[in-house]
Amino acid sequence: MSKTILVVDDSTTVTLSLSANLRMHGFTVETAGDGAAALKRLQGGLKPDLIISDVHMPNMNGIEMVRAIKAMPALKFKPILMLTTESDPKKRDETKKLGVTGWLVKPVSGADLLKVVQQVLPVHA
Repeated sequence: MSKTILVVDDSTTVTLSLSANLRMHGFTVETAGDGAAALKRLQGGLKPDLIISDVHMPNMNGIEMVRAIKAMPALKFKPILMLTTESDPKKRDETKKLGVTGWLVKPVSGADLLKVVQQVLPVHA
C-alpha cells in the first residue's frame, strides 16, 4: 500500500509539480490550497502519512496550521515538512519547537525532495 502525502500550498504550480514528482515515485498525493483547507480535510478523516506545507498562505498560514495539527491528539506526532521560500531562522526555530520534522527552502530539486521524503517515510520491503 502506498504512503499518502498531503501537499499544502497556495501555488498551483508548486502543488502540481510536487504532486507529479511524488506520484511518479509511488506516493498517493492529496492537496489543499491553504492551512484552513488542509485542516478541514484532516478533520474530515484524511489520514496522510506525511504533510508537506508552505509557510506563507492566505486564510491560515503554515505555522498556524502546524499549531492546530499538533493540538489534535490523533495527529500530534504526524511528520510535517515545511517547503517554503522563507529562510528566516526565527521562523524555522519556531516551527521546530512546534514539532516540525524538517524545513526545505524553495526551490528544491525533485531529487532532493524525494531524498528527504524517503528519510521521513522509509519504504519497508
